[in-house]
Amino acid sequence: MEIFYLEGHPHVELCDLLKFQGWSESGAAAKAVIAESLIEVNGQTETRKRCKITAGQVVTFNGDSVCIKE
Repeated sequence: MEIFYLEGHPHVELCDLLKFQGWSESGAAAKAVIAESLIEVNGQTETRKRCKITAGQVVTFNGDSVCIKE
């Protein structure tokens, strides 16, 4: 499992996280993946494109997971 650090920020938006992780090439591609219900946050399907992901959450896509840390 990978780790993503917020580096002092309170959260990261889900569509931005997908770009930062290299799971999508653009914001539009990230939003399309989210709209297709292919993303899970803490084991639950997430369809909100700008969902605020905070420390302690785990995001999963296509068999890859990332844990969010402060």
